[in-house]
Amino acid sequence: MRVFGVVGYKNAGKTGLMERLVADITSRGYSVSTVKHAHHSFDVDQPGKDSFRHRTAGAQQVVLSSKQRWVLMSELRDEAEPNLTELLDQMAPVDLILVEGYKRDSHKKIEAHRAQTQHPLICDDTVLAVAADVPMDLDRPVFDLDDTKSIADFVLQQVGL
Repeated sequence: MRVFGVVGYKNAGKTGLMERLVADITSRGYSVSTVKHAHHSFDVDQPGKDSFRHRTAGAQQVVLSSKQRWVLMSELRDEAEPNLTELLDQMAPVDLILVEGYKRDSHKKIEAHRAQTQHPLICDDTVLAVAADVPMDLDRPVFDLDDTKSIADFVLQQVGL
């Protein structure tokens, strides 16, 4: 599977860039899925709903299905968080998986950067380009953070689509 990441520190514009990339790339006829890493606990389920009750009662996995979508929730309980490779192995085949976060993993990435956050650049050897809101002189391509078409062109070229 083709995988490409979007990384950056908090408030760098990662999620907005991911959203625009998914819309742009799917409009070109490619199938895209996403993986998002969260550094905090989260819950996609609603307290009091049947699936929430199943999960909190101790179910290891809960599938919730309707005519519009289905979701598989897996409770880790005391198990370690799965790594990115293990998560990717669970995904249905698509043309491209865009990954938000997982900045320390080895897949190719673009870094989102906003000057106002005053965070340093990650720019390790897996970061092939930077999408920034200010001009930068770097040893790799720098895109305007809002130039979605050019960034999408770059991503597709990098993954061979």
